[in-house]
Amino acid sequence: MATAAANTPALEISQLEAWYGESHVLHGVDMVVQPGEVVTLLGRNGAGRTSTMRAIMGLTGARKGSVKIDGVETIHMPTHRIARLGVGYCPEERGIFSSLSCEENLLLPPTLRTGMQGMSLEEIYAMFPNLAERRNSQGTRLSGGEQQMLAVARILRTGAKLLLLDEISEGLAPVIVQALARMIITLRQKGYTVVMVEQNFRFAAPLADRFYVMEHGRIVEKFGADELDAKMPVLNDLLGV
Repeated sequence: MATAAANTPALEISQLEAWYGESHVLHGVDMVVQPGEVVTLLGRNGAGRTSTMRAIMGLTGARKGSVKIDGVETIHMPTHRIARLGVGYCPEERGIFSSLSCEENLLLPPTLRTGMQGMSLEEIYAMFPNLAERRNSQGTRLSGGEQQMLAVARILRTGAKLLLLDEISEGLAPVIVQALARMIITLRQKGYTVVMVEQNFRFAAPLADRFYVMEHGRIVEKFGADELDAKMPVLNDLLGV
């Protein structure tokens, strides 16, 4: 697999439109994420954040525009080929297999040829001690927080280097949310690129390098972490944070 040039964005979206059947859900989304960045997509429910994640993966209906992964155009690719470029998607519904143990769920996905070594079970268990303790438990017998850890950890085994994480902190106990925050910091240190959809602004704010704000299927604001304080009045209007 050809390696991207050093200055090539990990993800570059331009004029992305997407539909579910007759419903037009994205209206010209533009977004650039550099390698190693943590970028958060903010917005109210229904703003188009999850649809953007799904459109990147080719999981909406029709889509048009441009979605480049490491400089490779993917707008006409099927989902399995997009994943093989090193994209790991963790949807809100998690997709844990109830008939498999925690460890069997971890071992299920194939390894991708991305040039990035997938994490070993030992590394994953060091990052998530809860999963080590529950390695033989049935997947759906895990708590909600443990299932969320498992859903993310499963991607880390594959060698994916661009991670799309949809509402990973939603509805979880504060101690689990703190563990997930430490995970994001560790992943950044290891060179992963992370795009997060988050409703929990307090979780996302200290973690992200940059923010995009969506409304009605469009990007309406974008700014860096250093501008966050100055943008709070705008965010209050857009999000009610």
